Amino acid sequence: MADHLYRLGRLAFRRRGYVALMWLAVLAAVGLGALQAPGASDEEFSMPGIESQKAYDLMQERFPGAAADGATARVVFVAPDGQKVTAAASKAAIERTVDALGQGSQVAGVADPYEAKAVSEDGSTAYATVTYKVKSSEVTDAGRTALEKAADRARDAGLTVETGGSAMDSGGGPGGVAEIIGISVAAVVLLATFGSLAAAGLPLLTAILGVGASMFTITILADALGLSTSTGTLAMMLGLAVGIDYALFVVSRYREERAEGHTPEEAVGLAVGTAGSAVVFAGLTVVIALAGLAVVGIPMLTKMGLTAAGAVVVAVVIALTVVPALLGFWPNAVLSGAVRRQGRGGRLLRLVKSDKAGAREGQGASDNRGTRWAAFVLRRPIPVLLLGVLGLGVLAIPMTQLELGMPGDEAKAASTTERRAYDALAEGFGPGFNGPLTIVVDAEGADDAKAAVNTINQKIADTKGVVSVATPHFNDAGDTAVFSVTPSTSPTDEKTKTLVTTIRGERSAIESGAGASFEVTGTTALNIDIAGKVQAALVPYLITIVGLAVVLLLVVFRSVLVPLKAALGFLLSVLAALGAVVLVFQQGHGAGVFGVEQTGPIMSLMPIFLVGIVFGLAMDYEVFLVSRMREAYVHGESAKQAVVSGFRHSARVVVAAALIMIAVFAGFIGESDSMIKMIGFGLASAVLLDAFVVRMAIVPAVLALLGDRAWWLPKWLDRLLPRVDIEGEALTRHPVDAGDRRSDPGPTSDEPVEAHV
Repeated sequence: MADHLYRLGRLAFRRRGYVALMWLAVLAAVGLGALQAPGASDEEFSMPGIESQKAYDLMQERFPGAAADGATARVVFVAPDGQKVTAAASKAAIERTVDALGQGSQVAGVADPYEAKAVSEDGSTAYATVTYKVKSSEVTDAGRTALEKAADRARDAGLTVETGGSAMDSGGGPGGVAEIIGISVAAVVLLATFGSLAAAGLPLLTAILGVGASMFTITILADALGLSTSTGTLAMMLGLAVGIDYALFVVSRYREERAEGHTPEEAVGLAVGTAGSAVVFAGLTVVIALAGLAVVGIPMLTKMGLTAAGAVVVAVVIALTVVPALLGFWPNAVLSGAVRRQGRGGRLLRLVKSDKAGAREGQGASDNRGTRWAAFVLRRPIPVLLLGVLGLGVLAIPMTQLELGMPGDEAKAASTTERRAYDALAEGFGPGFNGPLTIVVDAEGADDAKAAVNTINQKIADTKGVVSVATPHFNDAGDTAVFSVTPSTSPTDEKTKTLVTTIRGERSAIESGAGASFEVTGTTALNIDIAGKVQAALVPYLITIVGLAVVLLLVVFRSVLVPLKAALGFLLSVLAALGAVVLVFQQGHGAGVFGVEQTGPIMSLMPIFLVGIVFGLAMDYEVFLVSRMREAYVHGESAKQAVVSGFRHSARVVVAAALIMIAVFAGFIGESDSMIKMIGFGLASAVLLDAFVVRMAIVPAVLALLGDRAWWLPKWLDRLLPRVDIEGEALTRHPVDAGDRRSDPGPTSDEPVEAHV
């Protein structure tokens, strides 16, 4: 592989004009195609195999055209202390507000609180439900403004008015602020790492090119493949992340090869042949992690994983073609300013180092922070290993208390009207009012459908934990009914989960004598089902991606212990990151520091997202760091010397890549949306722990303790495994002209310029 990639890099360098034109043409083609493509649909969330989904599908079948596709808003009215909303003045103000709410062009109807019996028993609170003709994503800003203006009518009468519901969700998300912050920090880190504006800008430019091509392609395929507007979110996040990382790896290796005295073309070939090989296999591990999301069984998640995997493939191809082409246009621009200034002073030659001097690792001018840190770990491997493992283990302990759910308005900031509306309804109607259960009764085979439905209705009403049940609503055929059940506890309370489990567990007793069957659904039940399915799928998902990655790393490193060490290190870091998320967002420790307004269950899809994304990034760092150690070991260095060499060449780049990812993800912590905040915190924590504790501390400590055993592979397995030559051994025998191999050697940015000899 190294040989083929070497030739590809040199070809892209020589044919840089054609490569640039080709990619510009591709970007223009997919961009024009995206402009003409049908808009992406608002895909309905579905999860086959759970009871809530079965009940929803039955409702779709038996109540055609009645599905709640349109957005809804709930306007909550609270009377002043000591007064009631049933008082004449308050009632008149509310009725005027209801009339105003119904005037919007997108409004389908408004339920009057007095006619709909939407008044609390103590008369302190009432609510009006506004239904829209369009989905929440299609409600205009003008429509939301009209709703607020109508609410002001009641406020002028002295009532407290708050609004909630899906219509209030503008779908703005982070609004691009987090991405801008991440890119800005990435630029600073790259500039500090390379000391060159061109070297800092090139990875950003190629990453943006890759993300643009990927997102345009996703837009083109959206209608044909049923992709929603949210499908490309993960593709954009990961495409930007790995795009920067992969270009960073190639550019860094190119600078090293130039420092060794190679011509620009030869340096590009060697960089793509070596670092490019690491990029290919790192990309494969990310693709494995993303494609493995299909194991969870959520169609939307599968589509997100596959589109993100496509974005990663594009990033890999760009790193192998566009990066060497751009280096061909500006071969010296990516070198540090100091090196370029020194180069203009005349021919620069290094002192010729003897073999003996070259064998000494970590000494003299070749020392850097990476080698000094590696030397420190090599002297104290056991304390470093124990400290790292115990630290991550302690941080992972809260993960045993993980509770999954889907935080709603209760998790929003107290300053938002949605949160205040939630609290007002909970106070006026009880905590369970915000999370009613929906019971769908199939009485198609019953002799008396109404009697069967009433029997089930009454038995569920008598269940402990149920406050009230609504009157059943039948379809036109009279063979199916729907009614709501109000629990005594809030949607995220464990007692509500117990109630759902109890109703389903007593199904046979409830259905006995009725001649009908029922299913439990609704937002609360759906969230409980999703949490259960995700929790059950987490272990198989981990086994799948870790197992495939171990096989891939076995081929790459030709070692049994190195892949196992990589997998165990990843598990440590991801469990510790989940523990940190539970510690802050569920248990509330340090919640104020991160702006967490309300603690509660962890978002159901959070662990899957965290595992998939962080696994890919962790394997990136593992492949790039350890491949340099493997390269040094294959070329004759001792096991410990190889560790030092790996850190000398790769530590700074891995640290820079990790800092960039931490900055990108940490930018989301400042967002007001609790789910975005949680994802940003979890991903930033995981990258921090994996890069700096596992890869930079535990990995060298383990390799130091294993010594030559780290690279052991049974002979029978060695014969079976294909040889991919990621360390570029074949390149040392590559038949090229001597003049192509080296030019005037120049200094690295880490080393002083030696006197001309």
